[in-house]
Amino acid sequence: MRKKIALIGGGQIGQILAMLAAQKELGDIVILDIPELENPAKGKALDLMEMAPHGNYDANLAGTSSYKDIEGADVVIVTAGKPRQAGMTREDLLAVNLQIITAVAQGVKQYAPKAFCIIVTNPLDAMVYAFYKLTGFPKHQVVGMAGALDTARWKAFIALELGVSVTDVAGTVLGGHGPDMVPLPRLTTVGGVPLTEIASKEQIDKFVTRTREAGTEIVKLFGKGSAFFSPAWSAITMAESFLKDKHRIIACAALCEGEYGVKGLFIGVPCRIGAKGLEKIYEIKLTAEESSMLQKTVGVVQKTIEETKL
Repeated sequence: MRKKIALIGGGQIGQILAMLAAQKELGDIVILDIPELENPAKGKALDLMEMAPHGNYDANLAGTSSYKDIEGADVVIVTAGKPRQAGMTREDLLAVNLQIITAVAQGVKQYAPKAFCIIVTNPLDAMVYAFYKLTGFPKHQVVGMAGALDTARWKAFIALELGVSVTDVAGTVLGGHGPDMVPLPRLTTVGGVPLTEIASKEQIDKFVTRTREAGTEIVKLFGKGSAFFSPAWSAITMAESFLKDKHRIIACAALCEGEYGVKGLFIGVPCRIGAKGLEKIYEIKLTAEESSMLQKTVGVVQKTIEETKL
């Protein structure tokens, strides 16, 4: 029997999630959107079904506005919410998207209470916390996509600048999903060679700055809307590790309960994702400077969380 994947939100990210999940044959897919967008969701599902013969994949896709249709989903990926526009911070989105995530949490709690839930909606650190609090789900069942995306951007910028394959770049990014995130150049390698040995300090500083500002850079280029290809693939990587019990180590926004000195907040940290969901958080021994930067991003996340009043 195929697994079931529920995509809450049928916009730019949602439709790419549907295509990737179908192409990877991760399971049957339900795209859920608000009632006034139900027909577009159905149209996207039908379009992807009609692509299947050439795409050579087997997956049933459906569009809906009823949460009952996600009943029994194994994975729920939430992208529902207003996108960030040029000139907006993620925090500007908080009030409107908190209202949306509240409705989503109620629907998922009722119809897919056992699902592994991946939150993509911005401001991500606050939205994954809100979803967790509103559903009452255990910590292993709820993660945020941010760390996976931030790490992908870090690797991409290094590969572009150094002229190497992205597949040879290894590293991670900690912290909140915003301009205070903490890339770790000291622990980044290219084909096993430490980044600090093949890139200048000026280059590394450039990688750090661009990674921290990556979301804003794309928003400015689009003029309206935000990134959708890279967030979708990041979330699918997490879903695939769960569905196939791959035990991949992926940077996720996970609930820390003492790790890194953080308690009760979702922070981007290296996580093992398998059939049980979030199976383990790995702690990295940080330098004093890295610890200081992490505490700064934790403070920003804490402030945003307090604004949710949850």
